This record gives sequence, C-alpha cells and structure tokens, in this order.
Amino acid sequence: MIAMFAAGCLQAAGSEKLTIVFDFQGPHSSRSISEMQQEVAGILKDSGLTLKWRALERTDGATDAGDNENLVVVRFNGRCILEPNPVLYDERGPLAFTHTSDGAVLPFSEVACDQVTASMRSAMFGGDYAQGEQLLGRALGRVVAHELVHILTNSHDHGREGVAKSALSGSQLITPRLPLSSSDLERLRAEHHR
Repeated sequence: MIAMFAAGCLQAAGSEKLTIVFDFQGPHSSRSISEMQQEVAGILKDSGLTLKWRALERTDGATDAGDNENLVVVRFNGRCILEPNPVLYDERGPLAFTHTSDGAVLPFSEVACDQVTASMRSAMFGGDYAQGEQLLGRALGRVVAHELVHILTNSHDHGREGVAKSALSGSQLITPRLPLSSSDLERLRAEHHR
C-alpha cells in the first residue's frame, strides 16, 4: 500500500508543500499525534516548508493532483502509547530509519514506537508521567523531524547537534526544546530552494 506514493514523492525540489502521510500499526493516542505534529512544525518552521498531515486510511489511494504535493510516508510500528506498566524493551537500537535504494534516500520512514517509549522512559521521573502523552508526542515529533532531514536533503549525513544528531538520548527526546542546528537548517534550505 505504501508503494502507491512513490511516483509522486519529492518530485519538485522547489515545491513548498510537504504532506506527511502517517500510518500507525498499533495503538496510539490522538493527543500524542497532535503534539507530534506541532513538534515537527516547530522544528521545521524556518525551513520554508508548509506541512500537511494525513492518516493513511484517509488518503483512499489518491492525492490532490492540483496541489503539486510532495509526499512522505511514515509508518509507526509497535505501541505508540505510554503504558502505566511498561513492557521492558532494550532501549538501544534505532528509534527510526528511512528506506534507501541504490544509495538514494526514499520518502518512506519507519518509527519504532517501542524503542522511542523505552528511551524516553529512561529520562522520565516524577511529574513527567502526568504529561506522558504530550512527552510521547514530542519525542515522536523529534524522531520524525530527524528522518525528514534525511529525506528532504537526500542524505545519510547527520548533524553534530540538535534534532539531526546521529543519536538522540531519552532526555533529548523529552527536553522542552531541541531545534535543528543552524547548519542543518541551511542544508534543508539549500536543498529546498534548488
């Protein structure tokens, strides 16, 4: 089902619209999704992109041809909820990955929700649990923004700081602010304005 978007993805580097099609494979909360969308928008606000979000089940296999949209598909695997009695997962390993083919970065990412929740739990304490859905949305937004940098720059490169670093700790996933570095923002703008 994801392959149907391949032909229209990121075809026009000058286009300012980016539609992120999200596909949750397991349980998730609408509050976390909303927070994730706000977090990604905040991180990419100076990139010149206008973001739209669509759930995969609402696309009906078609896009609005008149919009000249660039599409990215993000699949969320596992349980994208912060459970009161968590299943213990090894928090090491990738939080997400973006598919590639023959060295080219494709507009398809997968987020490992169980890894994200395990990593963020390692940094949570006390009152953090009362705002768990918000923090999960923030963490998911940062992971998605990280993968979008790879997709939008067509690069496997990582930043030295900020959300595009090669690895994000649990505390970096939930801290109040984790922006793009100025050099990563410039990479995005340079690719976007070609």
